[in-house]
Amino acid sequence: MAQPRISACPPPDTDPTKAALAFGRRALPKLNEELQSPELLTQQRALMALCDLVHDPEKVYQAIALGFLDSLKTLLEHQDQIVRQKATEVLSIMTSHTIGREGLIRGGIISALAGLLDDPVDICRRNTHQTFDMLAKLPQGAGAVLRAGLIPSLVLKLKTELDEIQELILDTLSNCLRVEVSEALEAGVISVLKEKLSHPSTAIRSKAAWVLLEISSHAEGKIAVCNEEVIPVLLGLLEDTQPEVQASSAGALMFALVTPQGRSSAMGAEAIPPLLTLVAEETSKARLNAIKSLTLLAELPEGRQTLLDHRDTFVRCLDDPSEAVQRAADVAITVIDWKP
Repeated sequence: MAQPRISACPPPDTDPTKAALAFGRRALPKLNEELQSPELLTQQRALMALCDLVHDPEKVYQAIALGFLDSLKTLLEHQDQIVRQKATEVLSIMTSHTIGREGLIRGGIISALAGLLDDPVDICRRNTHQTFDMLAKLPQGAGAVLRAGLIPSLVLKLKTELDEIQELILDTLSNCLRVEVSEALEAGVISVLKEKLSHPSTAIRSKAAWVLLEISSHAEGKIAVCNEEVIPVLLGLLEDTQPEVQASSAGALMFALVTPQGRSSAMGAEAIPPLLTLVAEETSKARLNAIKSLTLLAELPEGRQTLLDHRDTFVRCLDDPSEAVQRAADVAITVIDWKP
């Protein structure tokens, strides 16, 4: 289904003419001076030129060394929406390079961008969240987002933001919550994600399930997922028409079933039939996670008894092209065959 996208095009009354640049290394120092100019048009032109330059990682390195980040931090608070848009665009492009991500983290740009979460201009918010997403892909970036105290705000924005931005928030959360989940749990992230599991967008459903997977990798996260009765919803998504949603949901389910409470909840929700269906589908992306989930359910007497009747399903997986699937099936058969 087609969805509206946020346009990065400036309004028609804005002069898009780029700043005239000298050749060589003098271009960037000149641009930094123009960014600090009191004239609005000069700032706009300088930012537009900078957007082109920072596609080159060498220019990113030079810009950081010349102190551009201080100028950009100031411009993030500018009253003119084009200045804010282009300043956030520059930062977003810089994060496409490793040197840029590392420089922005060291430069404290995350706290400076936090003020734009409520910006009235869609493209400014999208650029901001795209920058957070790219920075959080690095462990030190995810840690910086956590230290900046942004997790409660990101959870809150997940309720109201445009779909395109929600996807970026979910990506950021998945990397940050791999590190620490307490703050997100206190902010009610489980209930928000539970709602997103029924979103019309395939990407949002899949990413929401993936965030739940990261949450469930922590002991306190597993308990929260069970307490919020998310497992029945994840089971419903195993029958989703989109393979990405099935795979993410099966992964989140697998982590949740590690706890006795999770296994009990899954058995009560009749988890075995949909999981067996995924195992039988040789092309299913969720196959490996489904086998591991069933292995956990086989640790319960009632689960083992049920799965004994479907042992052949796992035997067929021993010839799967994937070695990981073969190993998982072998473990599953061992657990199913175990006798007290």
